[in-house]
Amino acid sequence: MTALFALATSLLWGLADFGGGLLTRRIPALTVVVVSQIIAALVLGAIVLATGAWNEAGPELWYAVGAGVVGPAAMLAFYKALALGPMGVVSPLGSLGVVVPVSVGLLVGDRPGLLQFAGIGVAILGVVLAGGPELRGAPVQRQAVLLTLVAAFGFGSVMALIAEASTTVTGLFLALFVQRVTNVLVGGGALYASVKRGGRALPDGGPAVVRAALPALAFVGLADVAANGTYAIAAQQGPVTVAAVLAGLYPVVTALAARGVLKERLRAVQAAGAGLALVGTVLLATG
Repeated sequence: MTALFALATSLLWGLADFGGGLLTRRIPALTVVVVSQIIAALVLGAIVLATGAWNEAGPELWYAVGAGVVGPAAMLAFYKALALGPMGVVSPLGSLGVVVPVSVGLLVGDRPGLLQFAGIGVAILGVVLAGGPELRGAPVQRQAVLLTLVAAFGFGSVMALIAEASTTVTGLFLALFVQRVTNVLVGGGALYASVKRGGRALPDGGPAVVRAALPALAFVGLADVAANGTYAIAAQQGPVTVAAVLAGLYPVVTALAARGVLKERLRAVQAAGAGLALVGTVLLATG
């Protein structure tokens, strides 16, 4: 079940990143983060009320608060990077954040077998190659790489924190709600500060553009929530190292979505990387 939930996480995160990257090409990145997280918080709030998840409140919710503080900064950096460079280049580098939860898993006692260790290495290499990363080139490309590495560390930290935020399903709903509320507060504060400095909260075309994009914003926010939830379940049911690496395959999904929708061509190194990611997945699942 760990592999199943972790692979579901990679699918959901990959699609959410693809949608978020598209939206930031016409709507300010902070606005995408804040609006998508407000929608997610409203849905989760209704679920918390319906399930009585408030009864699960405990000190572990501070992990959710921590994830909520780090998350908006990571998402903002990542969306800006996606807006600057090809998704197939940026997204695989973002997966390097998997190093954070894998390291935590090893520190707390996870001891993957030989095949699983091989799978970890093969999968991470495959994910990076799947985007054909370009570390040299125009200044915009270098800026995109730097933003992506910042986002990667943030995403990895969120994965490690949310895995510790609850031990039950209803508690997970509450933890995700707290995380989203914190996301909105932190992201909203950053958006306010940006506007005070002369930044834009609305795109060209005004509120009508945001209203028209609400279904897509809702998808991005809810897919991200669902991914956090499936990852937390995967990390609780099996080794964190395995769950983190399988969940970290989401850039392959983003790259394939970019290929299918935006017609971004896959180069030979990308096809080879996708194949290695698949091999790594099999090794992890069977090791």
